[in-house]
Amino acid sequence: MITSSLSSDFSNITKLEVPYNIVVMPSNGYVYLPTNEKEKDSLLIINRLPKTLPALGLKMKTGIIVDFRTRNVLRNKKESLSYPLFYSQHIQGGKVIFPIGKNGEYIKTDKKGYLQKNKNYLFVKRFTSKEENRRLQCGIYLSNEYSEYEYISTQNKINFIEGVQLLSEEAIYGLFVLFNSSIYDMYYRILNGSTQVNSTEVNVIPIPTMNVIETMGKELKLSNDLSESNCNNILNKYINGQTEND
Repeated sequence: MITSSLSSDFSNITKLEVPYNIVVMPSNGYVYLPTNEKEKDSLLIINRLPKTLPALGLKMKTGIIVDFRTRNVLRNKKESLSYPLFYSQHIQGGKVIFPIGKNGEYIKTDKKGYLQKNKNYLFVKRFTSKEENRRLQCGIYLSNEYSEYEYISTQNKINFIEGVQLLSEEAIYGLFVLFNSSIYDMYYRILNGSTQVNSTEVNVIPIPTMNVIETMGKELKLSNDLSESNCNNILNKYINGQTEND
């Protein structure tokens, strides 16, 4: 039984009966504290999905550049042998917009530790404010839109999802369907009550199989509609009835 109150004097108390194996996930040991039936249902739906990012050869990581420590390699404008440096401000409306005229949005360096391969990623803001409606805010990054660059870089206030193998555009769009949906945003809020998106926690969230992810991605890409409601509609068609054999 989970007891909660919206007031400091406990004048408005609600009680919710939740099975132990929903509150404490046996597979990862994390504690989930839903406060209403809708949150409880979101845990039930997602926790039965068969995979995680690492199980599919994927991983969310934190951006590699701490800009105030690397000012000597940052550039405000494109120069010869410089590369794009992506910040959370470049994530806009589900896409990655670059350049935006931000100071330090290029990096000029030959240090491999400051650079990453220009390949398909899903970018996710690492920090959001309490007032924002969503905790998970994503942007689709497609390498062919920046084909002139062999490398790019990411500032450490964004996270990114990449694969051991190169991810198709459909896979990136499919991951966007997941993490831009209402149910995954709710799930993450239950898992982590802070305004920071922790990559370690995202890596344990259950997700569908890659076949389902790419199928959803194809549908999203064809729809040309990155809205949360469209992601919800697409996800709802595939998320129910997922089994390990799908």
